[in-house]
Amino acid sequence: MNLQSKMILYVAIGGLFVFLFVMVGVSYMDIPELEKAEIKLGSVEVIDVNSIDNHALLEINFLITNHGAKTFVIPLITYELFANGKSIGTSSYNVEDIPMTGRAPFYPGAEVTLGSDMKIFQTEDYTDEYLAIVNGEYVEFSVKGQFTVETAWQLLDIEFESSL
Repeated sequence: MNLQSKMILYVAIGGLFVFLFVMVGVSYMDIPELEKAEIKLGSVEVIDVNSIDNHALLEINFLITNHGAKTFVIPLITYELFANGKSIGTSSYNVEDIPMTGRAPFYPGAEVTLGSDMKIFQTEDYTDEYLAIVNGEYVEFSVKGQFTVETAWQLLDIEFESSL
């Protein structure tokens, strides 16, 4: 192999490494925009009450706002729901098995509602809160958790807390 062929090979390999490093650098430029995503607890509604087994099905709606300049999707929201300051359970919104192109896009400036169901049971730990929820009385709901923001180049997990 002559010198010119070796130089072409080395330049090609070097160019490949430069390309890879540039792609990684470009993906990290998205992080400040993705951190502008905001999630709030939108509503908590009783869908069904089973008085025989003492459990209720709740629908939890989250309002997600994109304050950044990049479009993203939300594949996962994991959260713990509190009623009057007491934990009543954990649940998640999970669409990780759906391809990115099939998920709800969050365009810049958009606010989209995502819903999740949660089954709660009447226990000794929060009997008063359970009865208030199923009887339609006023309950102060709050939520604490983590959600994942995804673009074609980046995944970012963000902690959140919100209340009604």
